[in-house]
Amino acid sequence: MPIVPRLKEFLEKERVAYRVTPHVETFTAQETAAAARISGKSLAKVVVVKRGGAFALAVLPAACKVSTEHLRKMLATAEVSLAKEGEFVRLFPDCEAGAMPPFGNLYGLETLVDQEVAALPEIVFRGGSHHELVAMPYADYARLVKPRVGDFCVHD
Repeated sequence: MPIVPRLKEFLEKERVAYRVTPHVETFTAQETAAAARISGKSLAKVVVVKRGGAFALAVLPAACKVSTEHLRKMLATAEVSLAKEGEFVRLFPDCEAGAMPPFGNLYGLETLVDQEVAALPEIVFRGGSHHELVAMPYADYARLVKPRVGDFCVHD
């Protein structure tokens, strides 16, 4: 499966330069980084979180884990938890399970980006499948998605 059509059409409509890199099929973010021969700090993974009754996308380096405690502080709410795949897979009908791109705006979801991703010159992410990565300038990504940036990554 190539990059999802809604993402491809959006990037082309906005005239954003991006590149797609195929790799062997992988399922975890760290496996994907290794297969693509890039650092786990350079690959952005998407984790779906629940904020009260709503879902949001948390975008952070593959080498990190989401700190729900930090997200609670960032969002000024007591209710933040990691969503289970069965709870959110229907929100991304055009993506392979767990391979959604970090474009909450294309799916009606708020997007939260960790400051480590925001500090990179380029964002590299899954484009809807388990065997392709998309790379583009972070500045273009931020302009298109308008994510909320904060500190919620914890390193192992």
